[in-house]
Amino acid sequence: MLHTADWHLGRTLNGASFLEDQAHMLRGQFLDILRDRRPDVLLIAGDIFDRAVPPIEAIELLDEILRKAILDLGIPVVLIPGNHDATERLSFAATLLRGSGLHIADSALGRPIPMRDRHGEVWILPSGYASHLLLARLFVGEPIADHDAGFGYVCRHLMQQCPARARMVMVAHAFVAGGEECESERLLAVGGAKAVSPARFEGFHYVALGHLHRPQDLAAGRIRYSGSPLAYSFSEAGQAKSVTLVELDAAGGVTTEAIQLAPKRALRRLSGEIAGLLRDAPAAGREDWLHVTLTDRDRVWDAMARLREVYPNVLELAFARDAAIAAADGPVGRAKGGEPLDLLGAFYAEMKGEALPEAARPVAIAAIEAAEA
Repeated sequence: MLHTADWHLGRTLNGASFLEDQAHMLRGQFLDILRDRRPDVLLIAGDIFDRAVPPIEAIELLDEILRKAILDLGIPVVLIPGNHDATERLSFAATLLRGSGLHIADSALGRPIPMRDRHGEVWILPSGYASHLLLARLFVGEPIADHDAGFGYVCRHLMQQCPARARMVMVAHAFVAGGEECESERLLAVGGAKAVSPARFEGFHYVALGHLHRPQDLAAGRIRYSGSPLAYSFSEAGQAKSVTLVELDAAGGVTTEAIQLAPKRALRRLSGEIAGLLRDAPAAGREDWLHVTLTDRDRVWDAMARLREVYPNVLELAFARDAAIAAADGPVGRAKGGEPLDLLGAFYAEMKGEALPEAARPVAIAAIEAAEA
């Protein structure tokens, strides 16, 4: 089995689209892995899109990759919606497509998919993402107060649909206790009750998870997050991204192999004085997605514009000087009686790395006066 998740097709960060990088990865390295390794099934564990109504280009890219995997390479696909996806949209025509080898979970209750290898049957059990409130409606009358309790009922429901002593593989989208989070994962929490205990998955031979973007194992590798194929926030800078090849033996024992992926443009952090960053810019890596921290002692005006002349994909800019001042002053909230124009100017400088333009001041003053009136 090839296990992947969290494609987040259509993702943007600070206004920059990752769609070109996603297409480069999926059309290139990802399809090459499918051709070379020829897995018996491809498992995609949720967050296919980055939002419920994705851009048309993201939909077309998914259609292209699924078509090439299923029709050109003959590899069946099991796909579930994640918390970023709209289940109803993603599962359109699911019953019609099932006969062609595309199995889309249209419910957290799942639909067992029997497959075979040389040792016999393997049951793939996909469970689409559902909030614990939806799980409470699916299991009417059961005391489901959080995701952990909900998954207890989901797992039992799926197991009951399989023959005794069957080899079982679950595909799910959840935050499992013990996993390491990143900033780009949308919180799965209502009232703080978000973590699912790994003990809920006892009895499954392998659990292919989505949601957390860092590749990681739980339960000695029996429960695994494949991670996202690309980094989607600067908290993921430097992470090794991969897809997971899973080998299931006759007894249900699992061996996994992380197959590394290399992005077209990495997410990186740079730090230094602006003069040195501009003067000593390397020949390679200038096109990467960058978070830059300037260490100049004095405020640098027009810093973002100057940096983007050399590094066109600077997405975030910070000033070590400001961080040091903030740390010395302690936590600061909105000052009572602070002038709105001053507060706006400070916010603009924090976001853009430059002063509020003079041409914007009359517009801002007029808006403030209208609001106060």
